[in-house]
Amino acid sequence: MAEGPGLAVVTGASTGIGYELAKCCAEAGYDLIIAADEPEIAGAAEDFRAMGVQAEGVEADLSTAEGVEKLYVTLADRPVELLLANAGRGLGHAFFNQEVADIRHVIDTNVTGTLLLVHRIGRDMHLRNRGRILFTGSIAGFMPGSYQAVYNATKAFIDSFSWALRNELKDTGITVTCLMPGPTDTEFFERADMTDTKVGSDPDKMDPARVARIGFDAMMKGEAGVVAGFSNKIQAAMAHLMPSGMLAEQHRKMAEPGTATD
Repeated sequence: MAEGPGLAVVTGASTGIGYELAKCCAEAGYDLIIAADEPEIAGAAEDFRAMGVQAEGVEADLSTAEGVEKLYVTLADRPVELLLANAGRGLGHAFFNQEVADIRHVIDTNVTGTLLLVHRIGRDMHLRNRGRILFTGSIAGFMPGSYQAVYNATKAFIDSFSWALRNELKDTGITVTCLMPGPTDTEFFERADMTDTKVGSDPDKMDPARVARIGFDAMMKGEAGVVAGFSNKIQAAMAHLMPSGMLAEQHRKMAEPGTATD
């Protein structure tokens, strides 16, 4: 049997964009270690094994150092060719109506846990001078997110960090790519309690399989960043031109509770 291209690690891979990213890896012949903080990750691993690759599901809370370590030890010193840092959490409603525990969980998942994992696995890549890293950022990182303020701020961090890390590694054998989707048809808005918002109820969200394919292809080409979808590219471009106050007001109209009926 021919040896495959190596091992890919995908986080947040039980559903949505993460699942589809893992599927792209499996279709390309990569063995998989996939992780999520829910038991559905085991079923996802079965799906990918049925595609003819080795796949192991790890149920771990990647918002914690313990969860990151649980995933890392599963590697058992196997070299990672692809690291797709996709795990993330959303949070809707006004900042002062949110619970501190929920706020911290979003920050710890989207920022702290992501950095811990990338530092852990990325250091090994750096020693080997080989590998590809994909961050799932968001066009939300380009705008002040009224009624989604913490989430947008975490994505601004990831968008910025990915570009900085890419520059640091530009003379190495490691590439860093940032996938920046807009609203996507996943469980994100239900989990973030945003189904009563204009953006949450929008029937024209992007297909997660399409978003994942755009991100995967960009990573394999070594591209710096890619905004998924034409309308999102326009929105991202406008975000660089409009005043922050106007962007915040625009976001309010999309994300304020009750706007689904507007």
